[in-house]
Amino acid sequence: MFNMPGLRRETRYGTPAADQIVINRYYTIGYSYYFRQAKWALEIIDPSKPDVKREDAFRPDYRIPEMFRADLADYEGERYDRGHLVASANKEETKLQNSETFLLSNMSPQAPDFNRGIWSSLEKAVRDLDAKTDIWETYVICGPIFNFDMEVKTIGAKDNNGVSLPIPHSYFKSVLTEDNRGNLQMWSFIIPNEGSKKKLGEFLVPTTKVEKYAGLFLWERLVGKEIEAEKNTVHPMWSKQK
Repeated sequence: MFNMPGLRRETRYGTPAADQIVINRYYTIGYSYYFRQAKWALEIIDPSKPDVKREDAFRPDYRIPEMFRADLADYEGERYDRGHLVASANKEETKLQNSETFLLSNMSPQAPDFNRGIWSSLEKAVRDLDAKTDIWETYVICGPIFNFDMEVKTIGAKDNNGVSLPIPHSYFKSVLTEDNRGNLQMWSFIIPNEGSKKKLGEFLVPTTKVEKYAGLFLWERLVGKEIEAEKNTVHPMWSKQK
């Protein structure tokens, strides 16, 4: 299952722990058996000219053991979207590339106003960042956050083991860029799983806070005092927000 993720481009700066590492053609996820969804999804934002339409090919990921994987039935009749972690709009060069983002292992239950609102805005902002002429590569890792001092609600018909799909309270996204001089810079966000009219910059947090809340080491192959300082720094947004 591990499949040597260290040889993947997107895993160059680290791969957090997970129950199962799932290697796709264009991104990598770390899956949680306990939560029946990804703990994290990791990608490089590839500059591309959109060449295909959105596939909408939602389907189970049969590489996940049946007792732990989400199914289409989990979302039927529910008030939550099948929310992408790796965005469909990030992968539009080929039908295969776009279709791969619709595996349910890349989905998480998201409030519609969140998924189609501020989460979508953040995805576009990251693409805009990657389009800057001085940015060579943009690495992105994102995933759910559960607050265990709050009630965890679920969706989906319970299976024979009494397990359903838990709804995250928030989501994180950590963005790491490498510019044309080899400089690294990080921006990290924690956004509640609900609609919001706030500006994206209001959700910026130190990367170390994401690590604590998500229970993950991010970009762990980067070491040194400069990296420690970067993880504890909150940079302003890279673009003006409406």
